[in-house]
Amino acid sequence: MKARKIALGLLAALVVAGLAGWFSLDKETRGLLATLPTNRDVLFWSQPQRDAAFRALDRLPVLATSRVVPAGGTPMPLPPGPPLKLALDVDAYMAGQRSAALLIVHDGKLRLERYGLGFDSSGRWTTFSVAKSITSTLVGAAIRDGFIRSMDDKVSDYIPEMKGSAYDDVSIRQLLTMTSGVRWNEDYADPNSDVAQFNKHQPEEGVDALVSYMRRLPREVPAGTRWHYSTGETNLVGVLLGRATKKNLSTYLSERIWVPAGMEQQATWIVNRTGNEISGCCIQAVTRDFARFGLFILSGARVDGQSIVPEGWLADATTQRTDTGRPGRGYGYQWWTYTDGSFAARGVFGQGIFIDPKRKIVIASNANWAGGATDRVASDAREAFYRAVQKAVDDEAAGMPNSASGR
Repeated sequence: MKARKIALGLLAALVVAGLAGWFSLDKETRGLLATLPTNRDVLFWSQPQRDAAFRALDRLPVLATSRVVPAGGTPMPLPPGPPLKLALDVDAYMAGQRSAALLIVHDGKLRLERYGLGFDSSGRWTTFSVAKSITSTLVGAAIRDGFIRSMDDKVSDYIPEMKGSAYDDVSIRQLLTMTSGVRWNEDYADPNSDVAQFNKHQPEEGVDALVSYMRRLPREVPAGTRWHYSTGETNLVGVLLGRATKKNLSTYLSERIWVPAGMEQQATWIVNRTGNEISGCCIQAVTRDFARFGLFILSGARVDGQSIVPEGWLADATTQRTDTGRPGRGYGYQWWTYTDGSFAARGVFGQGIFIDPKRKIVIASNANWAGGATDRVASDAREAFYRAVQKAVDDEAAGMPNSASGR
């Protein structure tokens, strides 16, 4: 009987300790544990799993290992402005996007800030291909800092393991514009596509996992003759940056952007199995800091009046360098461009940073689209929202009444 009492007492103590441990976790980690994916194939997780994971992907090493991007102590102000009157129902738009966050900054003032899916201003959300535009900016900084000599340098100049591969004669410029001519399958619905498989690749000993995968890909067309979207190529840019700067990308991002541009919170960056940041995706940050990155780019990437990139480089990066086959749109250096001079960073499942220099607009958004990675209906609605914001700003400047509810 005494032994039974002791056993029951120990069991009760374990239950109490377990409950205490559970409730000591933040709500995002508890949510992730409650719907924990059984694999690392984010493209094929369920919607509830994505809802939980996108706000806590850097919390559990079993899913992903990350490196911290430190912030400084002086955040860039985001002063509130008057609510922007939009000719649409913002709540309905956010519901259609399954939006976690939506911010509009106009002329340096925060004109709209909304959150959904139980997310809030203090939480970090995973950005996927929005990270490509950040990586591109770091390339510009590395050129300005003298770590990279020229955009026309060859990949193998910085990654000798690529010699003899299809990337041996591909330039940094061709990587950034995704015109390498190398075969790559970016089909998010295909579990056997390159974009679904490269993170599972078992590298040769002593070779970076991404380099090991990419150097085996064959050439399809001559370099510079075709645009073909490839996350793998942005990831290769990240390896090149690390070799050139002799720093991990998280450190370089913190030094050149996160601290001097005045981000309010640290970010994190997911790393691959050999410890290098997956530079085509996977930065976790608060949405206000994604908006601040947009403002930083809008300012010409300037810190204390001096741009961190070479003169003229940002203008080249954010205007069409290659045709994507869609009227009115193009691709720069990892930025999607529009013929009206605006440009955007875009990620699967609904993240985005839209920048309109003429109107001084930055729109930062995070979401988990119901239709999956490339939900066409949600994507088109987001494009229409960008146009609605531009029209609202134009109408306001012209002193015209707007029929908006903006609610």
